[in-house]
Amino acid sequence: MTTIRRFCCDDLLRFAPVNLDHLTETFNMSFYMTYMARWPDYFHTALNPGERVMGYIMGKVEGQGESWHGHVTAVSVAPEFRRQKLAKTLMNLLEEISDKMDKAYFVDLFVRASNMPAIRMYEKLGYVVYRRVLRYYSGEEDGLDMRKALSQDVDKKSIIPLKRPVTPDELEYD
Repeated sequence: MTTIRRFCCDDLLRFAPVNLDHLTETFNMSFYMTYMARWPDYFHTALNPGERVMGYIMGKVEGQGESWHGHVTAVSVAPEFRRQKLAKTLMNLLEEISDKMDKAYFVDLFVRASNMPAIRMYEKLGYVVYRRVLRYYSGEEDGLDMRKALSQDVDKKSIIPLKRPVTPDELEYD
């Protein structure tokens, strides 16, 4: 049975195998600790019965007005635990917190344009491509900004795709 709980400091010493995937962005320890301190409700880990980290999701809530949204900074599942709907479970948790607790209008995430398995998974979860961000990843690969409208966005305005790609310097950061 899988246990999902808030990510804690001890997990920082145990989750490295999950990040070995070449498509997973890895950050420095202070970055993860900032998320644990500022957005603890958005940072969860999934453990197997032996307490091994199977995957995690890390996110935050940001923006203002109708741009108030949940953001998936990272979701990753160790290769041996994939295809068990674990990423879906973690995404649903972040969406629920964004919608019910923080009354966000949408959830967004960035994904490499070449990561077709992830893009297909996000589409199955109801995400749409909102815009392409040119050279988002290390100034080389384009990223896709994908969004899913939540209950606050009754008219689904947050997911109307932009007609042109943008550059990283055009992105809004809070």
